Order: sequence, then structure tokens, then C-alpha cells
Amino acid sequence: MRPSDLPLISDVEASLLATHFGRRALLGAGAVAAGVLAMPLSALAQAAPGAPGDAEITVDQARTAPIPIVIPVLGGDAGQLVSSVISGDLGNCGLFAPINGALPVGVPDFGTYKSLGARALVSGTATTGAGGLRVEFRLWDVLTGQQIQGTAYTAGAGDARKIAHIIADVIYERLLGEKGYFNSRIAYIARSGPRTHQTTRLAIMDQDGANSHYLSGGQWLTLTPRFSPVSDQIAFMSYANNRPRVYVLNLATGRQQLLGDFDGISFAPRFAPDGHTVIMSVTRGGGSDIYSVDLASRGKRQLTSSGAIDTSPCYSPDGSQIVFNSDRGGTPQLYIMSAGGGGAKRISYGNGIYGSPVWSPRGDLIAFTRIANGSFSLGVMVPDGTGERILTQGFTVDTATFCPNGRVLAFCRQTAAGAGGAGFSSSIGTIDITGFHERSIPAAGMASDPAWSPLNG
Repeated sequence: MRPSDLPLISDVEASLLATHFGRRALLGAGAVAAGVLAMPLSALAQAAPGAPGDAEITVDQARTAPIPIVIPVLGGDAGQLVSSVISGDLGNCGLFAPINGALPVGVPDFGTYKSLGARALVSGTATTGAGGLRVEFRLWDVLTGQQIQGTAYTAGAGDARKIAHIIADVIYERLLGEKGYFNSRIAYIARSGPRTHQTTRLAIMDQDGANSHYLSGGQWLTLTPRFSPVSDQIAFMSYANNRPRVYVLNLATGRQQLLGDFDGISFAPRFAPDGHTVIMSVTRGGGSDIYSVDLASRGKRQLTSSGAIDTSPCYSPDGSQIVFNSDRGGTPQLYIMSAGGGGAKRISYGNGIYGSPVWSPRGDLIAFTRIANGSFSLGVMVPDGTGERILTQGFTVDTATFCPNGRVLAFCRQTAAGAGGAGFSSSIGTIDITGFHERSIPAAGMASDPAWSPLNG
């Protein structure tokens, strides 16, 4: 059977998806690492006491006064790249203020770096040879003259960026007492062509926008990628063969599989915290229900049957609860229920309609999109519905995704289109959970539907 002979989706299903995915409604979205070896370096000076988590500077303090840190070029082309990526990671998070400075040899002259206003200093070397790339890295407390960290990393010659992200994570953790998030990736939808007839491709990039490449060819409309928290898999919705359904892509093998063969359309997938199950929405008449699908057995379990549009489900980090979007009360709002279904309780009560909920990996916040008076807002609230805060606003701001440590959100920002789609843009931005330090990720071309990975293994 040719693709053109395959049945198209029904008018009811098409209307439901248009309602969910249209701008005016919210469906949501509907060794230290592989190839890198790390060895400790002996201290060149008295080692600083304590361990990660004992940092004197908190994230809240660094938001107000970013930590000044000297990051010299570590020598040669590889060293220049490593230093540049470290500076970019730390500077872009808004919690550090990188300073250019001379590379010290041996124990640094701390007076020189104090005069620059530095609180911390990076030193080391980066060398390439037949054995690949070796980066020796030391982190110093300029005020006390103590070495905080010393590690040598060995990897392939093409892994300079990966090593740099790992080092940036170490610096973040040692100085702030929390895990970093720089050695991670973002899956997204790459968009090209005119506004009225765009080609969409599943794509992936490093969290800083580097190493972007396509994962699909663009033949079919593709939306809402979601990373597995424990494996190199992405769940997403594809209109393959004119039938919108959820698929799972194995990044290691390139194998793509249909997940759950439902009579209706399946969409808005999200992995469970243990990676063994995917929850999603499935159309039913003029509404939709939430189902879970076991990845091993492919067993399906229906979790809601309200007769309304239930969609955009997302598990809590401990897997015990699900936040989702439903119009069961008349307008789209946020609800929380048990992971097995049942006991749904509304948590959104602000002005407007709510959707695209996603639970922070820290468990303390739920991010959402709210539409009120024709404008989109991106915000967060405590899981019981209290403490609602708006972080940013715009024509369209949607599909939020938390970084691995829960401190930063990535999201899609779109602008209004004029006649014939002129002036339309779609990009991925990031913002701190306090509404601090909003910036754009330099993805190639237009982009939407970001999904942050866990830290790379």
C-alpha cells in the first residue's frame, strides 16, 4: 500500500489535535562519562577542606553576585577550545563571571589573581597525542590559596567539548554545592520553510547549542520529543503514514518503534522516572484519556476516563503522582492524581487557562504555561498549587523542560506572523527558575519543543 492510500485521520481527530497543538490551546507536549577517564591529581598546595556540598557560596548568593573566576587558555588549539567551552558554560548560567588571565605554572601567585577581583582560578594543560586528548585541570580558591580540585581527563581527540562540559560541572558543584548540568543535551524540533508549510525534523544538540544534528528526515510532521531519564531513548509523536502516534527512538542503535497500537491517536508522551513506562494521551471521540505503556511488555493501562480532554501527563520525580492538563471543569487547568490513576485534584486557580505541566527533577516545583488576555506566560508553582510565579511572557512561550539539576528551564518562544507568515520566528530560550538570566540557545535555524536530557553518561 502506498502512503497516499493510507487512511487519513478523521475530522474529529484532526479537530482535537488542532485544538491541542494550536497556539490558543494547551496540550503540551504534546569513568565520568562514555569515553572519558578521570584520575585524581596530587595537590600542589594545601587541599581545601570539605567535599562537594560544603560550598561557602550558595546559588542564591551567586545570582546576586556572580562568582568571578579566572579561566586561562590551557595551551594549544585543544586547550583554547576547552577553556572557551568552560567559560561559555559558566558565564551562560549567570552564576559565574569568567575573567581572562595568564595561565599559572605550578602553584599560582594568588596576589596577581586577587588583584583581578577573582574568587576562583582554573589552571592546567591540554595536550593531544597518539593516545588522544589529556586535560589536567586544577581548581583553586584564590582567597585561601588552597587547591579545591585536581583531576586529569583522558579521552579521544574529538572529545574536547565533552571534557570541558564535565570540568564546568565539577566547578559548579565544588563552588556552589550542587550538581551541574552542562554535560547534557537537548532534543528539539528543527523547523524550516515557510510558516504555513514547515518541515519539521527531530534533532538534538548539546545544551549550549553545539553539535546540532538531525535524527529524522522531515518527511512527516514530528513533535514533542521527550528524553528517557535512564537510557539513550527519546519518545516523540510522528505523523508517519498520516497517522499521528507515539514512537520511541533508540539513539544508540537508530531503531525506531511504535509505542502502543491504539485505535485513536496517541500523543504527548513522557517517560516514568525509572524509564520502564511511558505515559501519553490517546484520543477517544471528542476527548482524550491518559494511558501508560510498559516498554518491555507493551502492556497498556488506562489511567483516566473523565469524558474530557485529559492530556500532557508528567510524573513526579519519585513516580508516585502525575500532573496533567484537563478541561473536565470547563476550561483547561492543571490536576494531580496518583500514578495509578484516580484521586485527581485541581491545583491551578489563577486567571486564565493552564497547560504543558512538567515536574522539576527536584520535586519542589511544577512549570506550566498560562494563557490570559491573549498572552502566554511561563511560570512555576509548588505542587499543591501555591506560590505561583510568572517567569517570562510573550506571544507564545510554551513547552518548558527542566535541566538535570532543576535550576534552569528551557522553553520555546515564538513571535507573531504577519501576512504570508512574514516575521515569524521560533527559538529555544533558557531562564532560571527565579526568572533570572533569560537567554537564547543558538540552535541552527528555527527550533521548538525542547526536551532536556539527564546528564550524559
